[in-house]
Amino acid sequence: MADILKSGRAVEQKAEDQKKVRDIVVGIIDDIEARGEAAVRELSERFDGWNPKSFRLTDSEIEACLNELTPRQTADIAFAQEQVRRFAEAQKATLLDLEVETLPGVVLGHKNLPVESVACYVPGGKFPLVASAHMGVVTARVAGVKRVIALSPPFEGRPNPAVIAAMHLGGADEIYCLGGVQAIAAAALGTEFCAPVSVVVGPGNAFVAEAKRQLFGRVGIDLIAGPTETLLIADDSCDAEMAATDLLGQAEHGYNSPAVLVTTSRSLAEAVPAEIDRQLESLPTAETAGRSWADYGQIVLCRDDAEMVEVADALAFEHVQVLTRHPDFFLENLSNYGALFVGHETNVAYGDKVIGTNHTLPTGRAARYTGGLWVGKFIKTCTYQKVAPSATARIGEYCSRLCALEGFWGHKAQADLRVRRYGRSNVS
Repeated sequence: MADILKSGRAVEQKAEDQKKVRDIVVGIIDDIEARGEAAVRELSERFDGWNPKSFRLTDSEIEACLNELTPRQTADIAFAQEQVRRFAEAQKATLLDLEVETLPGVVLGHKNLPVESVACYVPGGKFPLVASAHMGVVTARVAGVKRVIALSPPFEGRPNPAVIAAMHLGGADEIYCLGGVQAIAAAALGTEFCAPVSVVVGPGNAFVAEAKRQLFGRVGIDLIAGPTETLLIADDSCDAEMAATDLLGQAEHGYNSPAVLVTTSRSLAEAVPAEIDRQLESLPTAETAGRSWADYGQIVLCRDDAEMVEVADALAFEHVQVLTRHPDFFLENLSNYGALFVGHETNVAYGDKVIGTNHTLPTGRAARYTGGLWVGKFIKTCTYQKVAPSATARIGEYCSRLCALEGFWGHKAQADLRVRRYGRSNVS
């Protein structure tokens, strides 16, 4: 049985935290639904100190943001977006329309249709997550979405130039400087300044994730992408410096970002806490990362690789990094993860920023039933049916009997009508 050397926040404490978030979000959504833009403005002023004449940026405001970037910064954004675009296009190529004759005269098929409108949320109150613009906007464009809007909170009292540039370069039709629950609700429900969308996507803090959860049904969502989670699977081929670096690299996202080490090496497990303390002394984001590690960090010692697989699948974390001698063993055997980073040479930061896979990923054990954001999340696979006169009587007889079995007499009448009209004696 695995030995927990360091435990994180208790389950009861997490449940209490979630209830507080849930109750706050209910109130905010109800207020926006009742009062529209007036409520959005009050909330934006309260949480972000931001109440502009218009939340939607004009062309000149967007151009001003672009002009603040250096040529190198613009080129770096373009490079990252090209990687995301290339992988999304490859994924889309696997989504094929289908038509097949399952019985003589019975043709069934499906078409892959992009949704009509999408809101791509880009977190940015604490850190301007430029890469989230690529993940949402670029991928939606590859999918063929007709209307793509992008929203992000102000950073240090104004729109963040790099985030706005990434949204624009990625192909957003409308860009709004608006964040938090109020942004999600405004896009989902619609307000005086923003027509509602069909789907809302993007990562965010616990409040943003809860807003998406509560609005799901009235609007589509990609998944619940809350506070970042990272899991390191390591053996004695991994040293404490690399393990600590990769744990803190994700813990810096926020005060409640779980970072967990699962290892078969007791020496590594015992060395990591001191190495984390050493690195925190010079890490610019130490206040956030240190608190997150203290409250949510865990170290789990396992007997063997098989037990590490068992523990990892039970946790079902967003990011799973494999730093072992035989990393492909985990690629072949793990089932529950948002994204897997295989081998010492890769890391979560690559996936977050530049390598091309999408960084909007499931949290809160949602990896048990869904993967992350990808081009397919913007596409509906819709079926159709065509039945020839020569086949409808045969199908209708089966349907009639099955409807009678269930007591659906109106359904039965639909089938019986086709049998009468298109039966063999009536088909020329």
